[in-house]
Amino acid sequence: MPPSLVCLPRPLLLALALLGSSAASAQATPPRNLVHLQAEAQVEVVQDWLTLTLQAVREGGEAAQVQTALKQTLDAALKTARAAAEGEALIVRTGGFNLSPRYGKDGRINGWQGQAELVLEGRDSARIAQTAGKLSGLNVIGVSPSIARDTARRHEAEASAQAIAAFRQKAADTAQAFGFSGYALGELRLEAGGSTPPPRPMFRRAEMAVMAADAPVPVEAGKGLVGVTVSGSVHLLP
Repeated sequence: MPPSLVCLPRPLLLALALLGSSAASAQATPPRNLVHLQAEAQVEVVQDWLTLTLQAVREGGEAAQVQTALKQTLDAALKTARAAAEGEALIVRTGGFNLSPRYGKDGRINGWQGQAELVLEGRDSARIAQTAGKLSGLNVIGVSPSIARDTARRHEAEASAQAIAAFRQKAADTAQAFGFSGYALGELRLEAGGSTPPPRPMFRRAEMAVMAADAPVPVEAGKGLVGVTVSGSVHLLP
């Protein structure tokens, strides 16, 4: 026990303890006239980033044979693609690599199948499409347009201003609807996000062989959304 309390009478100590308990209870009581609100705003932005995925598929009787064939195809494609790569205009990277057995009716392995992916992405959709058309032995299996990160950040400021204005308007409308004179801001939270079309297959399987070798890949930029959400509480003022 602290020295300053040693000589205090027992009834006084009990009173101090009860006072502290009452204060803690009062602080734990939620404030009155507290309303939780949420508002959001979205800005439409031209998609300036393209991700194009190509895949090589090989089959054979031996796993090593299939793996070697995939490696040769991928190495040749990488050499061609890297020659066209330039900064953020075109970035080249490898994707997934998978090797799996095939089974016959008797349940035994009768061959192997493998897939290897190559990914082209960047800001220059024309360069990406032209490069994809030069990669023989691979099929285009997916095209994913999106908004570049720095572009999204530039438009988040505009979306934030709109979301904050919408939140304030909603708070003012709520206060008026309940007969209060105004409001005071409580805790607030801003969250940025985007909405873009999901990755989609570029062609049906029957069309893959047609688009596999020397055909240029048709691409067209669309639009996506950069959004900001404001959520939090406001105190309604009498």
